[in-house]
Amino acid sequence: MRAAAGSVAAGDGGKRRANARQSVCAFRVLTQPALGEERRWGIEGGGGYGRGLAQHLVGLGEVIYDINPRLTAKERRRSRRVDKSDAFDAQAVAMVVHREEDTLPRVAAEDETVALDLLTAEREDAQAEATRLRNRLLHLDPEYHLHLPALTSIAGVRAAETYTTASGSLVQQERAAVVRRLAGRLRLVMEQVAELGRRIEALAQTRYAPLTRLCGVSLLTAGSLAGILGPGRRFASEAQLAAYAGVAPLETSSAGRVRHRLNRGGNRRLNAIVYRIALVQARSSPEARAYLARRVAEGKTKREAFRALKRYLIRAIWRLWRACLPPAGAEPADYAA
Repeated sequence: MRAAAGSVAAGDGGKRRANARQSVCAFRVLTQPALGEERRWGIEGGGGYGRGLAQHLVGLGEVIYDINPRLTAKERRRSRRVDKSDAFDAQAVAMVVHREEDTLPRVAAEDETVALDLLTAEREDAQAEATRLRNRLLHLDPEYHLHLPALTSIAGVRAAETYTTASGSLVQQERAAVVRRLAGRLRLVMEQVAELGRRIEALAQTRYAPLTRLCGVSLLTAGSLAGILGPGRRFASEAQLAAYAGVAPLETSSAGRVRHRLNRGGNRRLNAIVYRIALVQARSSPEARAYLARRVAEGKTKREAFRALKRYLIRAIWRLWRACLPPAGAEPADYAA
């Protein structure tokens, strides 16, 4: 979030002015002043560093757009001046809102999807910590698996908590003590992962169970999807969702041959979830296997066929996600690119 704020007013003759006056990234566009100051705010990092300010303004009934810093930088490059200041940043963001309001992501009021995103991120961090601890334990005793249960189960971890060595060596005794302490930490992390999983499933069950109709989507996966796709109606079409997920292939056709390459943009967490769903469907769904076979028969490579399956899955996720949301009239419009 940039440490600048300003306002831009569109008046007679299209004259605009910028005024930096706060240490927050809030930018206001005043349009049609004769109609009573219809305000539009643009905030860099509206879902990150600027979240508090964005949510405060949303609570006041303001219209807020989350601005990608790359759009701000592109707008600054339009200027003939090479210097940089808070006022120029304010004007750049305001111009982005002025020109591209219809395609900018709108910030919606936080709902249970934000809680799901927090829980999912915490669970993923705990899983990463558990993996680190297991690797550390195996490094201390590479032959651990030969005489004790696997560290992926609670029984195996409890066995590691009582780990001893017959050697009287000081080094071996201390190594065994380290194993016991690490096992105790691993057990606590695994219990936390299980508790967070139950919490995510309980929250997902109340509203986002329709996502589980898709093969490869459990309640945990549904909770992860809801945490990323929410809050509210952030996407106006499945094409926007595909672009956000990075599963809209990029065309690289040449010499009359149509080809598409991997899209490395978009939300990589969402892309990874769609990839895992595609893997499950490629193994266990007859419809998905038939789809892949048809694509390969059309001349696509296996990788290209798999990318096409991911794009197809986004369309299915989009339909199920819409079924999870309340009617459009029951909440403020908050469509986004």
